[in-house]
Amino acid sequence: MLKEADLKGIFVPVITPFNTNEELDLDSYRRYLQMLCAHEIQGLIINGTTGESPAVSWEEVESLVYATKESLIGVNKQMPFIIGTGTNHTLSTVKRTEAAGQLGADAVLVVTPYYSRPSQEGIVEHFRRVAQVGVPVIAYEVPARTGIRLTADTMRKILDIEGVIGLKDSSGGTQLITELKSRVAKPILCGEDIYLLELLALGASGGILASANVQTDAFIEVIRLASSGSSANYLKAKQLFDSLTPLIQKLFQESNPSPLKWMLARQGIISSDTLRLPMVSITEELQVQLEQLL
Repeated sequence: MLKEADLKGIFVPVITPFNTNEELDLDSYRRYLQMLCAHEIQGLIINGTTGESPAVSWEEVESLVYATKESLIGVNKQMPFIIGTGTNHTLSTVKRTEAAGQLGADAVLVVTPYYSRPSQEGIVEHFRRVAQVGVPVIAYEVPARTGIRLTADTMRKILDIEGVIGLKDSSGGTQLITELKSRVAKPILCGEDIYLLELLALGASGGILASANVQTDAFIEVIRLASSGSSANYLKAKQLFDSLTPLIQKLFQESNPSPLKWMLARQGIISSDTLRLPMVSITEELQVQLEQLL
């Protein structure tokens, strides 16, 4: 199981490939994992936002986990995997977290409860109950998708819970990490790709980045350089990150993971860019722009 000290570097949130009938495409998934395993990433996130978690059944999550384990054995590589188990219902999240533990997850990613708009106190108790399962929890703050924003004080209380080992910060800026780093010691991972360099400068230990599915080694190098403590290396990290910015912007110009799936399909890594409704494929205009990047 993951510990606080393990939350550093690049963790890649994986897509969930579907065939044109919207069925799980495990052949594409294995081929895609083989590509990712060629890079020195720190772990995989299964059933996260990039994996279209709202549209994937738990039985399909199990299939993805089994295929992940087989793929890692096939390339003789050990790599932690984290399963997204968060829902807007505490009991459901607890049950999924228990199931993730039985599947061998090294940690779970638990999003702030969405839609219900619970109180800050209710959210703290939600995470406390989930952490009691015994599987390490990474809290996931993404107000643009959940409809509720946590205060720094609430997040501090969540990070103080035993069993919560860190935070994926997709809050959409630098305010949260700025307020937290002087008050908590647990690691913070950047979850909003465009803010990676800024969050690293403020003390983030790495990132959970959808964009790292593409140009993976470049993102790894950005973190290595930015975390070295050398001002010269930080300048190199900035220059490299600036070169990645157009890619990041295009991959989030329309809802993730639609642009990413199109790019992976265009490269022949997966067989189709099919998504499940209400997600749809990207516009022709964005296809042209991504083609130019390729």
